[in-house]
Amino acid sequence: MDRATRPRRTRLWAGAVTAALALSLTAAVEASAADVNNAKNAGFESGLANWTCSANSGTTVSSPVHGGSAALRATPAGQDNARCSQTVAVRPNATYTLSAWVQGGYTYLGATGTGTTDVSTWTPDSSSFKQLSTTFTTGASTTSVTVYLHGWYGQAAYLADDVSVFGPDGGGGTDPGPTVPGAPTGLAVSGTTSSSVSLAWNAVSGATGYSVYRDGTRVTAVTGTSATVTGLTASTAYSFQVTATNAAGESPKSAAVTGTTAPTGGGGGGTLPRHAVTGYWQNFNNGATVQKISDVPGQYDIIAVAFADATGTPGAVTFNLDSAGLGGYTVDQFKADIRAKQAAGKKVIVSVGGERGTVSVNDSASAANFANSVYSLMQTYGFDGVDIDLENGLNATYMTQALRSLSAKAGPSLIITMAPQTIDMQSTSNAYFRTALNIKDILTVVNMQYYNSGSMLGCDGKVYSQGSVDFLTALACIQLEGGLTPSQVGLGLPASTRGAGSGYVSPTVVNNALDCLARGTGCGTFKPSRTYPDLRGAMTWSTNWDATAGNAWSNAVGPHVHALP
Repeated sequence: MDRATRPRRTRLWAGAVTAALALSLTAAVEASAADVNNAKNAGFESGLANWTCSANSGTTVSSPVHGGSAALRATPAGQDNARCSQTVAVRPNATYTLSAWVQGGYTYLGATGTGTTDVSTWTPDSSSFKQLSTTFTTGASTTSVTVYLHGWYGQAAYLADDVSVFGPDGGGGTDPGPTVPGAPTGLAVSGTTSSSVSLAWNAVSGATGYSVYRDGTRVTAVTGTSATVTGLTASTAYSFQVTATNAAGESPKSAAVTGTTAPTGGGGGGTLPRHAVTGYWQNFNNGATVQKISDVPGQYDIIAVAFADATGTPGAVTFNLDSAGLGGYTVDQFKADIRAKQAAGKKVIVSVGGERGTVSVNDSASAANFANSVYSLMQTYGFDGVDIDLENGLNATYMTQALRSLSAKAGPSLIITMAPQTIDMQSTSNAYFRTALNIKDILTVVNMQYYNSGSMLGCDGKVYSQGSVDFLTALACIQLEGGLTPSQVGLGLPASTRGAGSGYVSPTVVNNALDCLARGTGCGTFKPSRTYPDLRGAMTWSTNWDATAGNAWSNAVGPHVHALP
């Protein structure tokens, strides 16, 4: 969220992402024992032999590597996306599995010149090696394809290793094909609700996917190292195992873990209404209408006080009311206004972060400091909980630890909300998304910011531009289908054109998106595969900018949210 009137830097991702397409394999050559890896120098053990990298962007490094003694490191610069490619000999009318292990900045893997449908896949930045994989079928006269990796403009360098184009021998392959992977290790329960159990495990070298078993029965397959098993019964124990798979077969099952679902009604929120509106209240004057908490309209169910500030102690935060900037608003008045809102059934929480927030929770000590300091603010001012609006990154492991510690102190009535940027919720592997899933049993709502983001990927694999119903619904779908319950998903929008650098939409568009998701009406070109009547609602930055515009946003969106099914 912005403290100042100047627009935030807009992140542009237009046209950046292409989803791997499903392919018909009816005419494909079946895999056989003669299948090979048709890529040459696939592990970069011979430097960049057989590879061409744009603008001299590529080199080889000895560490970190996924296998062998070398890996590719390619660095985007300026208008160059660090594209490294190789022409691979293939057979016509044949099916191939293209894969690579990648680490670092945004990384794309794909194939062109297939003679049928060219394919690609991608991943956001990753702190450890993870596998990208897709398949393609060659055309009737195709004897070679170009496989490539590239990064993205202005992003960090990426690493790549152990590239494979596995399938019938095209006459040029020299590297060995895959072997059956080993059993996954580190399987653990990362979160539970009354109807689901979330799991995570360690990556397995050579695996292209994983199968999840519940009580001995295969229930789902994923390509990443986490999964959420849904449709479970409350307060029930289940046994889970995972296997690793690739073109050579399936591994033995992992050691079993037991996950017990929460009692009915899991998730944070206390006595919040079924559908709720969140508004950020500015503890500073940046040109928007200056307000007291008592001035915030009754349409707002959750008021997020922006912002708590970092201290000299790692992870710890404090809150300082800007009495001078708010026209002499005193701490005693502030506390009394919070109590009055709570008496009216509203929740008032303290928000941590914002565009310029520098709170870092990166180890156990800072996690404890965060929990202790937020709980102290709750006791001092009467806050009902905390909002996580860290726009400069967070550590999923230790933020999870911090919020669970806070929950243990504050009890089941604790409100926990989040306001990630769109890029933070594009994939369940992103730290924000992982944190949300990790605390799903105590999380109230994620109000993603659908603004200041440019174009982004929707759950259908298409790219949508901000400022439309489709942008809101197709991006919300990622969270709704990625493991969060509908009651934990809200749509975050600016209250006016002055509230953000870009992405403002009229309240009518917000209401149409809410109807599309909750009722199946009012949709644009994107239509969700099902409806989500439990959708929590909407959020805006800010109640102050709303007041500046005559409360047009809350007057239109508030009643609409509260009238959802």
